[in-house]
Amino acid sequence: MERIPIIRMGPFLLVTIQVEMDDRVAIQLQEDLTGMIEKTHAHGVLIDISALEIVDSFIGRTISNISAMSRILDAGTVVVGMQPAVAITLVELGLTLQGVMTALDVERGMAMLNASQDSRNGPVKK
Repeated sequence: MERIPIIRMGPFLLVTIQVEMDDRVAIQLQEDLTGMIEKTHAHGVLIDISALEIVDSFIGRTISNISAMSRILDAGTVVVGMQPAVAITLVELGLTLQGVMTALDVERGMAMLNASQDSRNGPVKK
């Protein structure tokens, strides 16, 4: 089964989705990511979905669930690179991705995670 790599960047985890996600890949990502948060004690997760051209309701709910699970594990989530067609589809499906921070690109997403971390615990050691 195809797996999506999860890269540790200091106190954060970076997930770049470069494949079309089916339900099994999405569930595997959810399990892998929550396990990695626990293992690394990550303080934030950045999910880059810029390569996704289509997001269905299951994938949208899975992204929302990953964010909720990350919050419970004390890690914020930022989704970056959402294409306009994906945003339109999510709204039309009634998925608002509550609790999910979004940014246009990875640089802005990392800035959001750093700012969130700084406001919670003071500056992050780099």
